[in-house]
Amino acid sequence: MKFFYIRVSSREQNEARQLEQANTLGISKECIYIDKESGKNFNRPEWQKLINILRFGDELIISDLSRLSRNREDIKNCWKMLRDKGVNITVLNMSILDTKQYTQMEGIGQLISDIVFELLSWMVDEERIRIKTNQKAGIAEAKKNNIYKGRPPKYHKYAVGADKLVYDAIIEGLNSNISIKELSKQLGVSRTTIYKIKNEINR
Repeated sequence: MKFFYIRVSSREQNEARQLEQANTLGISKECIYIDKESGKNFNRPEWQKLINILRFGDELIISDLSRLSRNREDIKNCWKMLRDKGVNITVLNMSILDTKQYTQMEGIGQLISDIVFELLSWMVDEERIRIKTNQKAGIAEAKKNNIYKGRPPKYHKYAVGADKLVYDAIIEGLNSNISIKELSKQLGVSRTTIYKIKNEINR
């Protein structure tokens, strides 16, 4: 069977792009697992359910390697665990990381797959470090010049795409007197974010 795993870093982030990929591939709803959790470890409820379901010959599809984790060692350990179970892995933004294409290459297929994976997992880790370094440098410079205002809001009236749809849904829900608790549950957005939007429109 084919399974699709989706992870976003927090309840304020939107999984729409990854869901669209899963739907395009024709993955059935019951085979899509979504976590709104940090990638710092694998203690995620939907991930734990998924790995207990995966069996030999199944295929796990992810949007990119960082959906598994942001840590290189964790990615490597997870990859080995899945391969030891006989699960094929497809990484959509790295077509070379599709383990099915190596299964017919007797003797060297696994070796090629492992070498390619080693290289690309290193790239993911390096990218994570680069982004964090640049963010810290940018924040330090902004603070130095007294222009740092913190992270900009994700959902606002000038947002675009899926973020604007979520914002409009929040506004519509508030206008319909739906409770903030219920809105948070329906939209997968934190209560804090909804309170901020409510305060803005009531000014």
